[in-house]
Amino acid sequence: MAAPVLTEVLAVVLATTPIVIQRARVLSIGDGDTLRVSEAGRTLTLRLACIDAPERAQAPYGARSKAALVRLVPVGSGLSVRVQTKDRYGRSVAELFSSEGRNINLAMVQQGQAFVFHRYLKRCDRKAYLEAERQAQRQRLGIWSQQGITRPWIFRARE
Repeated sequence: MAAPVLTEVLAVVLATTPIVIQRARVLSIGDGDTLRVSEAGRTLTLRLACIDAPERAQAPYGARSKAALVRLVPVGSGLSVRVQTKDRYGRSVAELFSSEGRNINLAMVQQGQAFVFHRYLKRCDRKAYLEAERQAQRQRLGIWSQQGITRPWIFRARE
């Protein structure tokens, strides 16, 4: 009887405990919230957790968001990755940290290059993300520079 209970407990722990990858190298940037990295000889596609960047078709914001992510984590740069879960497309959903320890996901929000994805904020520092978004909004940075940009999750639903 003890073995099945232990197995269930381990499954719960693994499902709720983020996996930290210390040494990943950026291979390519897809858009403002998706990139590919190399880690221990394998390639992972990562979706940035807790944020949602404009889609490429949301000109000019999609291209600006991607460019901001490229500046933060250029191809070839090293990262630490805190994988939280997998999404329905098989991508690892993660918070990224530069070699200096900067939270890249949070930086995208601070620069006004991504929205806080309220629906998926559970495993991130909610207070920090929401405050970063308020500051970017007040300063009219990036996506906040004009009124009326459609949120990416609404844009995708309409497409």
